[in-house]
Amino acid sequence: MDMEYRRLGSSGLKVPALSLGTGTFGGSGPLFSNWGTTDAQEARRLVDICLDAGVNLFDTADVYSAGASEEVLGAAIKGRRDSVLISTKTTLPTGHGPNDAGSSRPRLLRAVDDALRRLGTDYIDLLQLHAFDAATPVEEVLGTLDALVRAGKLRYIGVSNFAGWQIMKSLAASERHGWSRYVAHQVYYSLLGRDYEMGPDAAGAGPGRRRTGVEPAGLGPPHRQNPPRPAVAGRQPPARHCGVRTAGR
Repeated sequence: MDMEYRRLGSSGLKVPALSLGTGTFGGSGPLFSNWGTTDAQEARRLVDICLDAGVNLFDTADVYSAGASEEVLGAAIKGRRDSVLISTKTTLPTGHGPNDAGSSRPRLLRAVDDALRRLGTDYIDLLQLHAFDAATPVEEVLGTLDALVRAGKLRYIGVSNFAGWQIMKSLAASERHGWSRYVAHQVYYSLLGRDYEMGPDAAGAGPGRRRTGVEPAGLGPPHRQNPPRPAVAGRQPPARHCGVRTAGR
């Protein structure tokens, strides 16, 4: 069966209905080593299998094994960057310094440059904020992201684990200033956790949803164990695959 491709939210980018989460790549530390310890050679084999099936979107984050996931993914796609789409995330703590967490201008600028270096590329197809940073004005966050898009370092921007009001506040700022808009919302989705807040995307006002199903059942996203369940406003159909499903509008 041929892979189905869909538009990513309100963008013009077409992505596969399934993508591969790479939280197991380079697994290290007490949490990620229990997920898996996929090295570069095995990662290349997994990428080969995905591309043969038409799956060309690979999702990672700077917090996954302290950046090792991005490094292994970069090694696995070396020489075929034009054939793949890369999604990565930032905002969660990657160190103990006062500016090693959040979405401030200096943090985002440094995080993007570090991710580009680890991935071995000069652009990221989709950068998502891993959590909402209530301490930084949305204008600072979006103004910085828009500058990174205009500089060619990012193609699109999105969010992860945002509440509906946080998305709407951000979309309003983008509209007001003519900045890049979030086009994707990656939400927690596992065998046991299938409920999440229905944000503005459900009404066609916001970014498309990406349902994350790479977490072990009941564990929750890698940055938090036993997370609070979001407000229930609807249920998604049963998962048919383990991976990240993308849902465009």
